Amino acid sequence: MEPIGNELKAKRFGKAAIDIIVFAALAIVIVTIIGIPFSVLLQKLGKEGANNMFYLVLSETLMLIGVFLSAWIVWHFRGHSLAGLGHALAIRGKDLLLGILLAIVLYAAGFGISLLAGAVEIAGVVFSPSSLLISFVFFLLVAITEELALRGFVLERMLQGGVNKFWALFLSATLFSLIHIGNPNFNILSFINILLAGVLLGSSYIYTRNLCFPIALHWFWNWLQGPVLGYEVSGNKFCDGLLTLHLPETNLINGGAFGFEGSVLCTVLMVVGTGVILKVFRKKSIAFND
Repeated sequence: MEPIGNELKAKRFGKAAIDIIVFAALAIVIVTIIGIPFSVLLQKLGKEGANNMFYLVLSETLMLIGVFLSAWIVWHFRGHSLAGLGHALAIRGKDLLLGILLAIVLYAAGFGISLLAGAVEIAGVVFSPSSLLISFVFFLLVAITEELALRGFVLERMLQGGVNKFWALFLSATLFSLIHIGNPNFNILSFINILLAGVLLGSSYIYTRNLCFPIALHWFWNWLQGPVLGYEVSGNKFCDGLLTLHLPETNLINGGAFGFEGSVLCTVLMVVGTGVILKVFRKKSIAFND
């Protein structure tokens, strides 16, 4: 009986792997096709038009459409409904608030320690409501797109394929880090931290199969990091921040040119945050099942 069981497991793993590969390929194709008209428009606008936040919002919207359609196509082919995406569209108000609160707490701790240690200094404050608002929308789109892709599809498909939930969490987080490998100033510590971020974001999902918490956490983590506090976001400078930061020197506390996610302080907070999430959502899962 055991060889038959192992054979069935191998088939399930194989189907999951194929679906993930097909999903990624479809997303690239769909985004490329629907992006052609906008690429033509971009060429007419010139370089200046390519750098504004409006274009970034439009670009991320196309990414979200591509990811959603690709997931739907693969799920439909397998005979599943959109509910198979981990009930991604089910709104859980408490989880949304918890995700936002955790992002605020983590950055209050990280930024506070950085200031006290002299690793960063506030050089100025520039209040731009329009910039804060459009970046708020942009990072919401980023969070929905990446969480739907990496947690709602990849992690969910691994779990459906019978992969151990912690291995599935680690593998999906590794893929999450690898897609950032082309970002400016990416290094080994950046890779580790974004991998840990993937674990942090997916930790609730393995118990809830719902995306509200990771979307909220991802959204506010990026928005607070860049447009509010003035760090680079995963090595990218999308817009000017509310705060203008000065780094007396590049070190492991401030993360240098990659931003806070290139720091050891971020490493510690990711590990602590993941521990908290696993404990809280495991208890909630046990209470719900009881």
